[in-house]
Amino acid sequence: MAATSPLPRWAPTPSPSRPLWRWGGGRTPDAAAAHGGAAGAGSWSLGSVFAWATGGYRRHCGGTASNGAPAGGISSVSDHGTVGCELVPPPALASQTAVGTDAAVFLTWEDVRVTAAGGTRSAPAVEILGGVSGHARPGEVLAIMGASGCGKTTLLDTLAGRLGPGMNKTGLILINGRQEKLAYGTSAYVTQDNVLMSTLSVREAVYYSAQLQLPDTMPASEKRAHADRVIREMGLGDAMDTRIGGRITKGISGGQRKRVSICIEILTRPRLLFLDEPTSGLDSAASYHVMSHIARIAVHEGMTVVSAVHQPSGDVFELFHGLCLLAAGKTVFFGTTSDATEFFTLNGFRCPHLRSPSDHFLRTINKDFDEEIVESSKANRKAAAEAIDILTTAYKSSSYAEKTTYQIVEMKHMDRVSFRRREQASFSTKLLVLTRRSFLNMHRDIGYYWMRLAIYVVIGACLGTVFYQLGRSYSSIQSRCEVIMYSTALFTFMAIGGFPSFVEDVKVFRKERMSGHYGVSEYVISNTISATPYLSVIAVLPGAIVYYLTGLTKGVDHFIYFVIVLCTCCLLVESMMMIIAAIVPDFLMGIIIGAGLQGVMMLNGGFFRLPSELPKPVWKYPCYYISFHKYAVQGFYKNEFMGLSFPSDQLVESNVTISGVQVLKSKLQVEMGYSKWVNLAILCAMMVLYRLIFFVIVKIAEEFGPKLRGKRGCAR
Repeated sequence: MAATSPLPRWAPTPSPSRPLWRWGGGRTPDAAAAHGGAAGAGSWSLGSVFAWATGGYRRHCGGTASNGAPAGGISSVSDHGTVGCELVPPPALASQTAVGTDAAVFLTWEDVRVTAAGGTRSAPAVEILGGVSGHARPGEVLAIMGASGCGKTTLLDTLAGRLGPGMNKTGLILINGRQEKLAYGTSAYVTQDNVLMSTLSVREAVYYSAQLQLPDTMPASEKRAHADRVIREMGLGDAMDTRIGGRITKGISGGQRKRVSICIEILTRPRLLFLDEPTSGLDSAASYHVMSHIARIAVHEGMTVVSAVHQPSGDVFELFHGLCLLAAGKTVFFGTTSDATEFFTLNGFRCPHLRSPSDHFLRTINKDFDEEIVESSKANRKAAAEAIDILTTAYKSSSYAEKTTYQIVEMKHMDRVSFRRREQASFSTKLLVLTRRSFLNMHRDIGYYWMRLAIYVVIGACLGTVFYQLGRSYSSIQSRCEVIMYSTALFTFMAIGGFPSFVEDVKVFRKERMSGHYGVSEYVISNTISATPYLSVIAVLPGAIVYYLTGLTKGVDHFIYFVIVLCTCCLLVESMMMIIAAIVPDFLMGIIIGAGLQGVMMLNGGFFRLPSELPKPVWKYPCYYISFHKYAVQGFYKNEFMGLSFPSDQLVESNVTISGVQVLKSKLQVEMGYSKWVNLAILCAMMVLYRLIFFVIVKIAEEFGPKLRGKRGCAR
């Protein structure tokens, strides 16, 4: 392509993302260009070009198709003059289930640098982003592209306020000219990992999310219709009733999971949408369908879309309005997609005929295979490292960089509009929806409770037959203690078997929590309510088998106490595993840590060593008193031995008996200053305490995490 050509070689056809620009007087682009004079950089105007900056679509004449024009068509004519044009909006979307109207979002960032801590304390910090600048505008899709490891996702996370620990940011990130924390519903982030509940169908996943995100003032029928509409928009109409699937059952494909994730985030039609690899796992047709719909929404509703994309097809590339091309954390190019082709051509990297520009750009700046290129006898092009140096240097002194800087300044000085918080479901609605969803997930996930119930029943039957009908002999005292201790250890220790399922729940919680769908308190309470019925079944059925086969103390009240303590212990252990999951999200490490903690607590439970025999430092003070096994076992002992009597072992065929109270005091060293119900109350208090600790850990991470990572210019 000649540098003086008024049209780029790769002239994209009209697409859902681009409004059609009609040139004044019916002139062709060439005629219009010839008619006008040179356009100055100062002629670019936000209000005249972007309808969302002034309140809606309108006819515009005398505008400038200059450096600032949207990448909707012929940006190369920008060097040829000022022309009259009007913006023709695309056909209105069928979906007008509005979630309120907000001001448009102009996002700018200047000299953003991100460093990560080195591998060791003495190692210097590693620079991931080195002084990148750019902007994203309403009604446009900005693509952040580059080879693997260039910093695409880091830049996206920086703009969205999601940098991880150990990352430090400098630079200025502004929303409509000021540092602002976006209110709920204003922004959304679609992660690269598809974190979804595997047991739900596509329709259920989106509808439950709609109930959490949309206000109570919207009727349930409208929420359901809106959810169905969004699902169809993403091309998932045929998979609505198919379960998402996961590690146990197969469900929808990876590409369909990605589309479900997008559905959930665009339910509220946010003003600012971040997408991390939205086309990963999709074939070319699905990629185009998804991105074309996102682009259509962006144009129609004035949404600002920033997307990190790895390898878009030619058709998908045409949908992008702007391009931020990165290499090794540096800006290779920022501007319109058509200007990028011209920039590469002017600097000696012309796009070959019939090759997609996106493929050409990435192939030019990917230095992962430089050694192969150098060693190849057929190599007839510069190594990528050299190409990157040439392009980054050329961009800094180019008119494209000047245009970007000017546009950033324009956006910084625009009228500052604040964002109002959108309405959301009430606390009670969220609690009800989360409880219902969690209950359904637990019911369908065989590894959550059902597998454990089957194991409990089998082992309970084994335990009951081994200790069948203990009787009232002196030796039965020790046997009863063994049954009680084994039951307590079994029911609590096996609770870690559901940890993998629980970790998946926590991942969903973290993702939805970061999106602002609900709070920590709603999650903790709903999880407790939904888990209690299943744990009650687990306590009743195996507990009844053990209790009546072994012949423990007769009486419905004794059995009810036995079951309640078992259920409370299971809830307590799950509360402890919640804390572990909040600190260690890896399920394998979590199981190991959970098993280790329970093993230590069992040693201090008062069965293997009597309290008086425990070493006072550490093991008795404080371990003995913070072990929940102590209170569970002593409650069971009181429930079992109070009111019973056993023959003494001192004389053979003697009528001397020993009471249950004497067994508790002398043989088992049980604290008799309070009743068994106090033991149960302590267990309940520990369960609540553990859940509060989980609550505090999450809150601390939310409160101090951003401060540890540095100030955020744009946060959720």
